[in-house]
Amino acid sequence: MSGMLQDKVIAITGAGRGIGRAVALACAAEGAKVVVNDYGVAMDGAEPSSEVATAVVAEIKAAGGEAIALADDISQMEAGERLVAAAVDNWGHLDGVVTVAGILRERMLFNMSEEEWDGVIDTHLKGTFTVFRAASAVMRKQDTGGSLVAFTSGVGMWGSVAQANYAAAKGGIVALMRSAALGLSRYNINANAIAPVASTRMQANVPGGTAETGEPEDIAPMVVYLLSDAAREITGQTYTVVGGRIALWSQPREIKEISKHGRWTPQELAERIPADVGFDRLPMLDYMDMMKKRAAEAGASEG
Repeated sequence: MSGMLQDKVIAITGAGRGIGRAVALACAAEGAKVVVNDYGVAMDGAEPSSEVATAVVAEIKAAGGEAIALADDISQMEAGERLVAAAVDNWGHLDGVVTVAGILRERMLFNMSEEEWDGVIDTHLKGTFTVFRAASAVMRKQDTGGSLVAFTSGVGMWGSVAQANYAAAKGGIVALMRSAALGLSRYNINANAIAPVASTRMQANVPGGTAETGEPEDIAPMVVYLLSDAAREITGQTYTVVGGRIALWSQPREIKEISKHGRWTPQELAERIPADVGFDRLPMLDYMDMMKKRAAEAGASEG
């Protein structure tokens, strides 16, 4: 390894399994000291256990690295503060945080309970906020600043058929990341997001599967890069990472407009919107059509 993160201190949530574990191991291999946080819950957020976090720490130490384990519910403000405090208390500073922790509670919107909504929003969106908030408070007082890396999903931009809670959380994470990038740039803190596609517990629950996928270890190099000094000038960006493919998301922009002096009437809009503004078709509709066609072709070939 090249030592891209030599002597840096990195705190990672959801680091006990899947992508988070791969990120923790990669950061340690590049010389970082790592706080491994994982509440150790099942897919639906139940049955917490500290074993997964301590197991990753054991792997890091066996390879000659330094790491400590935490098993905290990152949706709580105090947990974000404890994560940051653990890094500072053990090594004196904090250079980067990565928020991978997440759960799924899949349900059609008209059947979704308040608990199913709150659990996903709290773990993903609030869990990113609790860490970013505590980390930025420390980083802004450091001459070296720091790096914030959030984890989002394509459905945060495209929407989801049966995961409105997850899509809303992931869309909110991108907005939070962009706001952090804007507000913290004066303190030499950058913020970016990754939308990963990899074979994980959550990816396995995507209805119909995904058009492409990779492995958790494919995501880790991009995280290491964004945490490194080589990426200090990159901020406010979102990248899809899947297998060997990395793609940059566009920033939201207005694409068409009409204007007049004064107020429009509904009747005028009924004429002008279809002709002069129109609509931008949801990409997910095309994706859904493609996946249906693929499933039909697979069924025909089996028959």
